[in-house]
Amino acid sequence: MSLGRTAGRPPLLSVIVPVHRVEPYLRQCLDSVLAEAGSDVEVVAVDDASPDGCPAILDDYARRDRRVRVVHLTTNVGLGEARNAGLDRAAGRHLWFVDGDDWLPSGTMPSVLAALRRHDPDVLLVDHEKVYEADGRREPDPSGALLRDVPGTVRLAERPELLDVQHAAWNRLVRADLMRAMGLRFYPGWYEDCAFSHPVLVAAGRIAALDRVCYSYRQRTSGSITRTVSTRHAEVFDQYERLFSWLDRLGPDADPFRPRLFRIMVNHCLVILGNEARLPAAARRGFFRRLAELYGRQMPPGGYPMPAGVAGIKHRMVRDDAYLAYAMLRLAYRALARLRAAGRAGATVPLPAGATSGAAGAATRPAAAPAEPSAAPVSVRGR
Repeated sequence: MSLGRTAGRPPLLSVIVPVHRVEPYLRQCLDSVLAEAGSDVEVVAVDDASPDGCPAILDDYARRDRRVRVVHLTTNVGLGEARNAGLDRAAGRHLWFVDGDDWLPSGTMPSVLAALRRHDPDVLLVDHEKVYEADGRREPDPSGALLRDVPGTVRLAERPELLDVQHAAWNRLVRADLMRAMGLRFYPGWYEDCAFSHPVLVAAGRIAALDRVCYSYRQRTSGSITRTVSTRHAEVFDQYERLFSWLDRLGPDADPFRPRLFRIMVNHCLVILGNEARLPAAARRGFFRRLAELYGRQMPPGGYPMPAGVAGIKHRMVRDDAYLAYAMLRLAYRALARLRAAGRAGATVPLPAGATSGAAGAATRPAAAPAEPSAAPVSVRGR
């Protein structure tokens, strides 16, 4: 196949695909974009110094399809900077950042292109599903419900709850002129989507939503930072500092959105803090302390909507820098999870000493809740 655009006319959409160590998945990704795209789409694939067969695969696609352009980086720069390299070379009116190990379900490209032509939005939000590599299980995203019944285009002030859509680069298509005018780019480090996904919505004048699963987010058995125990998870603080610095520069126009973004930040950091598959146990106290400092520094002047229930208890512990109380509550939840597991197996497991006293006195209230509950939507992928 060798499709081309009308000479001199820029494409409607540039799909930017950062590529690093995704050889088993790359063809599926590229085929899902190109098969139904037509001539008004280009793919800018960025080989982030991938050491496997990805560079050769990309070159082969570029030889066979004029819509594919390949950028080969000589050193590995990471996901955010690889996206920036694609951004700098993209010619399309709109941009879509698609990761090389994910794919688009059948029918996605015609639906997305039709929505872009119909609404000409600054940002088009799309729904997604998680697909688990281990067993093929598909899981809809709960925040997708926020995309229903969005009429035409809206301003964020009319639908501020759209900030609660899972923050990711790949579930929002952005007008290229908006990104360049606002100086929006990706920063290095983990959790790079935090300082991108929210600003594009705040800056947008016209937001459209496509209530359709347009992205299959592969849940790999390995290779994701959500399954990597590391102190690098603390890089999330740098990304949120960048987000709030950007809001400061935007001025009063950003003020209505600060309370909701502040709550999202605290929820997100609490998810990381409570996950044993991310943060080493020895780093947990220091992470909590940094979160408490960030809380005090970025707390909106008029406050913010504190969550109800156990999530609200955790927020107050962060506010008060009460790590011991948080640790006790966390211990109680894990003990409860073990009791439930033992009950299903017909055994009994005693609660650890102190698990039902002190801060965990409140833990008797959420006995029906799952361990470490949080309303924060989280999407991260590392190298």
